Amino acid sequence: MQKNTIKPSVFIIAEAGVNHNGSLDMAKKLVDVAVAAGADAVKFQTFKTEELVTETAEQAAYQTANTGVKESQFAMLKRLELTEEDHHFLFDYCRQQGIEFMSTAFDMPSVRLLHQLGMRRWKIPSGELLSIPYLRAIATLNQPTILSTGMGDLDEISLSVNTLLQAGLDRENLIVLHANTAYPTPYEDVNLRAMQTLANELGVSVGLSDHSLGIEVPIAAVALGAQVIEKHFTLDKTLPGPDHKASLEPFELKEMVSAVRHIELAMGSADKQPSKSEKGNIAVARKRIVAKTLIHQGDLFSEQNLTLKRSDKGLESKFWDDLIGKTSVATFQAGAGIEIEQ
Repeated sequence: MQKNTIKPSVFIIAEAGVNHNGSLDMAKKLVDVAVAAGADAVKFQTFKTEELVTETAEQAAYQTANTGVKESQFAMLKRLELTEEDHHFLFDYCRQQGIEFMSTAFDMPSVRLLHQLGMRRWKIPSGELLSIPYLRAIATLNQPTILSTGMGDLDEISLSVNTLLQAGLDRENLIVLHANTAYPTPYEDVNLRAMQTLANELGVSVGLSDHSLGIEVPIAAVALGAQVIEKHFTLDKTLPGPDHKASLEPFELKEMVSAVRHIELAMGSADKQPSKSEKGNIAVARKRIVAKTLIHQGDLFSEQNLTLKRSDKGLESKFWDDLIGKTSVATFQAGAGIEIEQ
């Protein structure tokens, strides 16, 4: 059985997608940006336009809005293809730069190409959620697999998950991403709590493929238990193309990765104990029991002759009720710490 290679820490996928605009040089620069940001993987999209869409398929509304050009999906996507040679170059370049190469396959020939290339982690896009033969082909590889669930309801997502598992994918190799396919996603449509529903209902690890603007949503997702974060990025939001406007620029990607790592550390454990960094503050911040007035031997301790102050001497304040009403066995000057055996 192959073990899931996703690390215990949050796995961050810098989604280059088609933001290379069909240029290998731009794709290489996107890899460099992902490396500089500290992402775990950089992901592209692999497709043969003829295998993916018909020549008359219309663009999504956001694609027309973002490109400013109304044309067929076929015409748009044909300009955004990477060649097989491009894939080999990028795979080797990522290895040289110390970042994992990933790409989403959108058709069966592309699945075969990426498998032959040696890609070891698969990303199933939201549009293929119900593509049964496609799901089975990836499941038979039984490698770490990440499933996006945009546009899907719980029944459809359950069908997809069950198809993968029944076709040979081990549950431990599956991570399901909550997603919304609007580019950009309005904040009121993000619905982050649905990510936790996926975890509870499906019994799988979860994460987020985020298309909202900014970096706040991925950070919140990590606090809610996301194990994978996927986020689009670009060299420049003003570049022509369908996804640039809803993508992070290089400095934003770096800020997101840094923030995720900080939140990841801050989540800590469920134990409530003084932390290593604060233990030294206990002695100086907490109050102790000291004499409010002169207390003679034989006097009874009371609220009239005792008080609480920060002090280097005296019983801890939690012993207050134990001390009230007891007889003093010594004389204490005002301001002296009350030191008696308990």
